[in-house]
Amino acid sequence: MNIREEVSKMKKVSPHVAALPPEMRNRALEMIRDALNGEKERIFEENRKDLMAAEQNGVPSPVMKRLKFNEDKLLDVSRGIGQLLILPDPVNRITLNRELDKGLILKRVSCPIGVIGVVFEARPDALVQISALCIKSGNCAVLKGGRETTYTNRILFRIIYENLLKAGYPENCMLQAEQHNEIDELLQCDGLVDLLIPRGSNSFVRYIMDNTRIPVMGHADGLCHIFVDSEADQDKAIKILIDAKTQYTAACNAVETILVDRSIAGQFLKKLIDAMSKEGVRLRGTKEVTDLIGGETIGEDGFIEYLDLTASVKLVSSVDEAVDHINRFGSHHTDCIITESAEKAEKFMELVDSAGVYQNCSTRFADGFRYGFGAEVGISTGKIHARGPVGLEGLVTYKYRLYGDGQIVGDYASGKSQFHFRDL
Repeated sequence: MNIREEVSKMKKVSPHVAALPPEMRNRALEMIRDALNGEKERIFEENRKDLMAAEQNGVPSPVMKRLKFNEDKLLDVSRGIGQLLILPDPVNRITLNRELDKGLILKRVSCPIGVIGVVFEARPDALVQISALCIKSGNCAVLKGGRETTYTNRILFRIIYENLLKAGYPENCMLQAEQHNEIDELLQCDGLVDLLIPRGSNSFVRYIMDNTRIPVMGHADGLCHIFVDSEADQDKAIKILIDAKTQYTAACNAVETILVDRSIAGQFLKKLIDAMSKEGVRLRGTKEVTDLIGGETIGEDGFIEYLDLTASVKLVSSVDEAVDHINRFGSHHTDCIITESAEKAEKFMELVDSAGVYQNCSTRFADGFRYGFGAEVGISTGKIHARGPVGLEGLVTYKYRLYGDGQIVGDYASGKSQFHFRDL
């Protein structure tokens, strides 16, 4: 397949896809949801092929969890589509309606971005979520999933694309890339692809950014922190930490580093290691921590994303020291403070430079579905255009529409006419 030729076709149809009525977009989503459930046994069969191949290739356990597409994952994506169906249409929303002068009306109207290329990790449910978001937001999409889920991605894409055509969409409205070399071909499609969204490691996202002139919305690692303050409810803290580490260890919003106030370390660390060991979690700590509870000692380069039943632990003396550590070592994803002090929580939320800042709850809430977005194309750790879980709002831009009646700039430059700017 020649990616540039296929994307050229997509670019031509993208304005027509953007102009499709919301009723057609919602109908397509309903048809896709029904078809996914109707063909679930075939999907599960294809997924078993991927899982078998991954096991033979020695794929690590945390990654294996991401590869699985079962009844639970199908239920999740079906719920996500259902949530998208009831969300307001993000296209053609008027966000500015201003009279510049009599008979000269300026409107700012939301519109799809156009052609979006998404390169994502080996998670077949991500293919459904991304496709559904692009459909609801009126965008065309080029999708490239991880090779570890080749069979599952292939059947999921086929079901989605076939039902788009049945719903009345034009051909070339969506494209699946399967070969690794097609990523590099996609990176050269500047002028045809309007936005690239890479999901994966920091090094992978950096590679994408360094090798294309297409705008990139980066979704990189999730090195999330939870700081247990001196005024924390310790039982509450343990409950939150267990969930944030073990509820789904392979997710980018699982906690990886636990910061504990020194003044409660003697008491709290014992509770922490007892609770974590029961869940099979291994704690690695700075020397100050391991002197108290034993275990493996780490240096400053030991604060990493594990995506497994392992977490780093460090002691700090204040909110300020916790914030300094997070801003230095974190990935600006999601970070939390456990405290009963509203003042400390506000300070933490003001100073931590992350897309999500929480008080007294699990970092696992950092998710488009849990935010009521229906789904997400990923978590953006950047600050331009979209930040945090990127749902429908992150997949639309806007255009200015100016309605006139023969006005010319020369009249305003000469003083013959004057602007009076009135919001309608």
